[in-house]
Amino acid sequence: MTTRLLHALYGVLAALTGVAVAHLVAALTVPAASPVLAVGSTVIDLTPTPLKEWAIRTFGSADKAILIGSVMLGVLVLAGIAGVIAARWLLPGLLMIAALAVLAGVLALLRPAAGPLDLLPSLVAAAVGVVALAGLLRLERSGEESASSGPSRRGVLLAAGGLAVAAAAFGSAGRWVASYRLKGTDIDLPSVATKTTPLPVGLEQKIDGISPFRTPTADFYRVDTRLSLPIVDADSWTLTIDGDVDKEVTLTLADLYELEVIERDITLTCVSNDVGGPYVGAARWLGVRLSDVLALAGISRTGADQIISTDVDGMTISTPLSVATDGRDSMIVFGMNGEPLPRENGFPVRMVVPGLYGFVSACKWITKMTLTTYDQESSYWTDRDWATEAPIKISSRIDTPKPLSDNDPGRTFIGGVAWAQGVGIEGVEVRIDGGPWQPATLGADAGNDYWRQWYLEWDAEPGQHFVASRATNKDGDVQTAARMTPFPEGSSGIQEIAVNVG
Repeated sequence: MTTRLLHALYGVLAALTGVAVAHLVAALTVPAASPVLAVGSTVIDLTPTPLKEWAIRTFGSADKAILIGSVMLGVLVLAGIAGVIAARWLLPGLLMIAALAVLAGVLALLRPAAGPLDLLPSLVAAAVGVVALAGLLRLERSGEESASSGPSRRGVLLAAGGLAVAAAAFGSAGRWVASYRLKGTDIDLPSVATKTTPLPVGLEQKIDGISPFRTPTADFYRVDTRLSLPIVDADSWTLTIDGDVDKEVTLTLADLYELEVIERDITLTCVSNDVGGPYVGAARWLGVRLSDVLALAGISRTGADQIISTDVDGMTISTPLSVATDGRDSMIVFGMNGEPLPRENGFPVRMVVPGLYGFVSACKWITKMTLTTYDQESSYWTDRDWATEAPIKISSRIDTPKPLSDNDPGRTFIGGVAWAQGVGIEGVEVRIDGGPWQPATLGADAGNDYWRQWYLEWDAEPGQHFVASRATNKDGDVQTAARMTPFPEGSSGIQEIAVNVG
């Protein structure tokens, strides 16, 4: 191994050890302040929207892991350079190692709702990285100055190995602590005022490959900007309603339980969902009406036209105030599919508004609602030029057969789901190889805010075939064929897939 490569390895080991210890400190205090996560979150905020949408389309749920890996790779490359510099000019190299960590600390402090404690993990990373790199270089130089250099070289190797083991141990401990703190979402859910009828049996009992009528909680999509889940204690959680209201109020979970508790079957859709994409799911939500919550603060004389919802870490979502008063089942929810909300989906409380994409309606980990106007205040996504009001578009998705799949000839099914939240699905049609649109058979109707399954029997002949679907809502509006990307107000177009038979 060349001398420069060895010194670069010293820098990498020092950085790995510092980051690992800092990750453990962050797991014990503020997980989002872990240096790599703080840098990654800033990268997300600064990434242009087209590039962000490309990453979601290309990498799906792996986009965050790829981002963290890329940030870590960049840190290690710079740390390796710092190791080479430190071997020749000790102070500049050590300052470079420290600067990498301090920069992460500054970025952590710039995050919304950050406090002084957010700086601690990065300061720890700087101290550990500097001491580790200086120690390795000191051991190396003492060996060079000693007549019996063999044992000293062995000392350097042992020290390097010890740092590698320590980095792995501290990193694993940090992951374990964070996972342990994320457990314990068990809370006693209140009884429902009027029990909702059980969902009808879905077509998944008949047609293999079609999306379940109710999305299992573990399979429900998750799209947000967070690289780590917030650790929120249900007993100390509060929801504040302020801004243009008669009186500011702060509610606990017990206060919400005192309101009329309702259950509603609602389909949610992410604005990042492309035509035929996976970011849509249907669940039974347990909570209280948004209008009932706002009424506690008094909004009858308000001049506001929007609700700015803030999560526990300062992320903001803008929602039209009208959705709380127009009769739809807008909710503040604490239960999902009969269980407390999972942390991934907003534990302990989130907002659910049928008919609007999540980026303007579905604030997770919510802790404040501020009534204001669009002229006075803007939110995270509107600052990035996304639409201020984004009703979900009529859409259908083909679940089976899968695109480019190989299928046996003969009788089979084409099936999927369709949604038109707020209006409901009246019909779905299927087109095969550019022929006429054929009416599909619809599954059960669980309400206008819920998706519907559909299927068409198909006598599949050998060869390659092109299959498309489109939906019609109960107002007679047909899913548009005009293609639009998710930015800025949601995708549109007809999904058409190629399948192989034979």
